Amino acid sequence: LHLSAVKLAELHSDLKIQEKDELSWKKMKAEGLDEDGEKEAKLRRNLNVIMTKYGMNGKKDSQLVDTNYIKDGTEGDTLDDPRLEKLWSKAKTSGKFSDDELDKLWREFKHHKEKIHEYNILLETVSRTEDIHKNVINPSEENLVKEEILHNKHRELKDKLRSINQGFERLRKVSHQGYDTTSEFEEPRVIDLWDMAKSANFTEKELESFREELKHFEAKIEKHHHYQKQLEISHQKLKHVEGTGDKEHLNRNKEKYAMLEEKTKELGYKVKKHLQDLTSRISQGLQHNEL
Repeated sequence: LHLSAVKLAELHSDLKIQEKDELSWKKMKAEGLDEDGEKEAKLRRNLNVIMTKYGMNGKKDSQLVDTNYIKDGTEGDTLDDPRLEKLWSKAKTSGKFSDDELDKLWREFKHHKEKIHEYNILLETVSRTEDIHKNVINPSEENLVKEEILHNKHRELKDKLRSINQGFERLRKVSHQGYDTTSEFEEPRVIDLWDMAKSANFTEKELESFREELKHFEAKIEKHHHYQKQLEISHQKLKHVEGTGDKEHLNRNKEKYAMLEEKTKELGYKVKKHLQDLTSRISQGLQHNEL
């Protein structure tokens, strides 16, 4: 796969969450739950997203970008969307961003690309389900359940599309105007969650509580980013020391690398689990609005 040290740690975190969710689903199935297969379908979608994200789905060039565009300027690091490519090109040449801000903006662009990937996978799943449903001749109670599943998937599509549109508008604004120094949050995932939370059916007290939790979540993400950078530096040092033949120095670097790798995996898992929980809470609030 030719994945970097950081991306391998991320893959480990994603697979750990997938494994936990699948074990939970197996327990549900053994208890006679998930009769409509909705949970199983969601697990398949999640696995498909992971495989696409890390280039394991057998499709050439499907892997989401891992290298830092700013530092190496690799032309192969595409965003798969002419509008995004145009915005990124303008931002890079505008002179409105420091190197750190460009690094942060590139993370926002990558995050947006991931959201589009996930939306397309869900759209494909819904289309297949609809085709199967249309071919059913005799309506039954089971088909009514499937109609409810389709309704839920359409609602999920609607939420994802709204998030994509909001995200694009934010990228367009930031690319043209630069970063707002008074902005409450900086991390793209947190900004997404906060925008959705403000549209959900939360009381003022619940919204304020959610805001505080997002601040803690953003701090957790920043800590994860710090360890990711340290892991990448350690990986480069390890490769350098391997060529010197100094065994004592090599062993010390291996120990440090192993410690950083484990910490990065652990933090990655915690960040993604926390993100799942926060997204689920907002989804419930948004569903309330539609009732």
